[in-house]
Amino acid sequence: MYEYTQFYIDGQWVDPVTPNTVPVENPATEETIGHISLGTKADVDKAVAAARRAFESWQFSSRAERLDLMRSILAEIDKRKEDLARAVSDEMGAPMSLASGPHTGLLSGHLMTAIGILENFEFEKTNGNTTHLYEPIGVVGMITPWNWPLNQIACKVFPALATGNTMILKPSEIAPFDAAIFTEIMHAAGTPAGVYNMINGDGPGVGTAMSGHEDIDMISFTGSTRAGIAIAANAASTVKRVAQELGGKSPNIILDDASFARSVAKGTTGMMGNSGQTCTAPSRMFVPKARMEEAKVAAKEAAESVIPGDPKGNATIGPVVSKAQWNKIQGLIEKGIEEGATLVTGGPGKPEGLEVGHYVKPTVFADVTNDMTIAREEIFGPVLCILGYEDLDDAVRIGNDTEYGLAAHIMGEDTEQAKELAKRIRAGRVAINGGYDMNASFGGYKKSGNGREWGVFGFHEFLEVKSVMVA
Repeated sequence: MYEYTQFYIDGQWVDPVTPNTVPVENPATEETIGHISLGTKADVDKAVAAARRAFESWQFSSRAERLDLMRSILAEIDKRKEDLARAVSDEMGAPMSLASGPHTGLLSGHLMTAIGILENFEFEKTNGNTTHLYEPIGVVGMITPWNWPLNQIACKVFPALATGNTMILKPSEIAPFDAAIFTEIMHAAGTPAGVYNMINGDGPGVGTAMSGHEDIDMISFTGSTRAGIAIAANAASTVKRVAQELGGKSPNIILDDASFARSVAKGTTGMMGNSGQTCTAPSRMFVPKARMEEAKVAAKEAAESVIPGDPKGNATIGPVVSKAQWNKIQGLIEKGIEEGATLVTGGPGKPEGLEVGHYVKPTVFADVTNDMTIAREEIFGPVLCILGYEDLDDAVRIGNDTEYGLAAHIMGEDTEQAKELAKRIRAGRVAINGGYDMNASFGGYKKSGNGREWGVFGFHEFLEVKSVMVA
């Protein structure tokens, strides 16, 4: 059992101001695997006061001091990789191969990237008689989600730390244990008291208190568009910076070439990874209308190769994170059938033999039109929608016809054609044939949010710019 009923404030584990212990469920077994406490505004006030005190000195820490701390954190992460992977698997249902691979790998990857950037980052740039100073924004409130929990902690905490900020982290109350272990890592690495603080809680109890707090200078939030709108509205009266990474409904344009079937298959299995609980997932696949039947065959075979099951076994995907999430996905699958999409494979209900646990059948819909609910709403489960296009102009038009703009994908043999196509897509990042780079900016257009994370772009998110001019 995981028991983390205290919060980490000012360099020590402390009891909540008001006790409120709640259970945390393993979505694969539907059993309680531990407990946390839900915090209140009083706990937030204590953490903010600690972070504010620490900022007075940490903002002036040297590059060498920050690098020493970050390298110490990297060493401590290496000692706790197995614990982190086990926690992620237990709390959100990721197969151990995924939890011990990408989930924990992204934590170390973002830290190593941040160390490399900090080694050469220019905090002062002089042009003529003006010097621009890049200074830490101050106390940062961080609200992170359950779907890629360590990744989202990493791409907020490490650049904020490297640029001289102090912070309060509120991880998801659904998947909180990886964050608690991460906090133990931060303590063991020698993080100065008050520089990093962690409070568990829900949105109304802690998230609202953080986003509206007068002594928090910035909120960095990852989650749903609905929640992001509420946070921005609550933060408006204090005129703090709000950086948001929100929902997505990413197009995946499959080019009409000889690798078509292979591209469809790769796009299908890519959609199913992490049980479809990825904001950049290629959830809307676009194929030439003339090759729709061919796409159905390739997608069906690929989806049926994805095996849901016990995260501690040899399954390809585990359950989705909660009963509420399962119910939402089931409702959208039913809606897809009701609105006339062709169910290629999968469908409502649980996979055979998996009556316990929040498991979803890997599902493919074809002949989807962009006005259908399943093409408009973020499903956040292992459900692929295949839409037809007349030509590439049509594909771009339909691809951009969404309120989201987090990511897009293009798959095919002609990479130069794909690069030109990428320029026309309204999204924050475009992956061609699965392209990936830890230094690439991460963030969205439209209702997918604002601001950018990852690499040097993440550094600038946590900095103010001051102009010093000499007569």
